[in-house]
Amino acid sequence: MDVTWVTERIALGGGIWNAHNMEELARSGVTHVLDMQIEFDDTPLGEAHGVRVLWNPTDDDFLPKPPGLLERGVEFALGALSEADAKVYIHCAAGVHRAPMMTLAVLGAMGWELEPAMALIETRRPMADFADVYVESVRRFLESRVESES
Repeated sequence: MDVTWVTERIALGGGIWNAHNMEELARSGVTHVLDMQIEFDDTPLGEAHGVRVLWNPTDDDFLPKPPGLLERGVEFALGALSEADAKVYIHCAAGVHRAPMMTLAVLGAMGWELEPAMALIETRRPMADFADVYVESVRRFLESRVESES
């Protein structure tokens, strides 16, 4: 499995693809999977191992991502992290674009500034690539969250 722990409770990486890998994730303590890949829905694999999955299919097309897509993922991750023993695995097919984008959105919603959050992710997962359009999508999403809370 291609898993990078960004924090003690948030990991990101590439596709799960099969029951053996889902079992390995569950044994590592992962309780929730945020599946950003459009290529494969992990939900049935998760059900078989008691892991909750949100399939949030996203095309890696280098186009702006809508706030609703990021909101779904952030709410799922924050809900999971409100449980004391929960661990979240955020992934796409390769763990290079979509999963780092969503991890950035989750960390931002947790109060991280974008630049330090990107530096943390890139330090832990050097192959993470933050496309400008995806970072701008996260920035706009986080700004809209702040405005709606005001």
